[in-house]
Amino acid sequence: MGKYDKFFNSNKKSEESLSPEEAIAAIAVVIAAADSSLEEVDPEFLADILWGLVEIYEEYSDDELLETLDKVIVIAEENGVGVLFNTAKDSLTDDLVLDAYAAGISVLIDEDELRIPKGKTTLLKKFQEALEINDEEAKEVIDEVIASFEEVEDEDFAEDEDETELEEDSNPNVYESPSGNFIVLIPVDIRQGGRIQTQEGLVNFSDDSGKLLRIDYFPISSKQTEEIDSVGQEEYLRSLILNKYVPQTIVANLPDAQVKHTEYQEDILQGAYFVLVDMPEVSTITKTGNNGTATKSNAYRGLLGFIYDNFLYVVSSQRSFFNGEKPGSLEEEAESIKQDLLIFVDTIEFT
Repeated sequence: MGKYDKFFNSNKKSEESLSPEEAIAAIAVVIAAADSSLEEVDPEFLADILWGLVEIYEEYSDDELLETLDKVIVIAEENGVGVLFNTAKDSLTDDLVLDAYAAGISVLIDEDELRIPKGKTTLLKKFQEALEINDEEAKEVIDEVIASFEEVEDEDFAEDEDETELEEDSNPNVYESPSGNFIVLIPVDIRQGGRIQTQEGLVNFSDDSGKLLRIDYFPISSKQTEEIDSVGQEEYLRSLILNKYVPQTIVANLPDAQVKHTEYQEDILQGAYFVLVDMPEVSTITKTGNNGTATKSNAYRGLLGFIYDNFLYVVSSQRSFFNGEKPGSLEEEAESIKQDLLIFVDTIEFT
């Protein structure tokens, strides 16, 4: 038996059916595991590749694609990688076979050299044969995948150049979103130790006085638009902030954090959902004492979720209590932080 026969020549299938989208994700998982192990498969790495290079996932959010990958990985764990491949192959429609091949090729590409490593030749051939793709079609798909990687690399280079030009030419007191959806006055003094931290979909402003203001932003897919139309904006924002954002962004790092206050206001930003979170002994914001050591503090984090021009925003403001300072009543603190958030939002220019 050849090295890859157990992956591509299984006669068994999972009792759990797969959609075509799940089948393609399953193919990517199989190829990723073929020369290593299922335990070493990185769902987030696969999600980045699939979302960027496979058109069928264009309207998937990161969470939706990760959920899809998690599902097929569980099937492989319970039944074996060969069973997963056989199930995925049978679930593919004829028009998606080449897309599945492209997904597998994307996993094999050496991103630095933009080619398939020589050590993957046997795996590549067995994969091609398993999907019954002829040599001409296989070469076309490989060329297209490599061209897509080159295009992404060129775009990244162009973005780096744009950011450099922005730093040189733009107003140093203004932050502009890389997505081009907003600009905002920088609310901290960089010369006095203020910090700006960014990653995809968020910008965080903080300083040693305990100030923290943050903007998370997500483009809204057509699927999400349908959900908003179905359940209503208030319920959608409530569910997203309480069931996803708070657990994943705050509670995951601070298990003792608790939601203390929620409210929806139709007259703010065409409908905004406000949440106050109690964060004991928070370590994300610290104040440095005279001896140069950092100390933890209790804090309240206010979150304001709203939708503007096909983007979902969650804007945060944090009030930290240093040196034994006691908060006021919950109602007073909630109103104060909400007003701070609204003042900050007024400095944002949506573009």
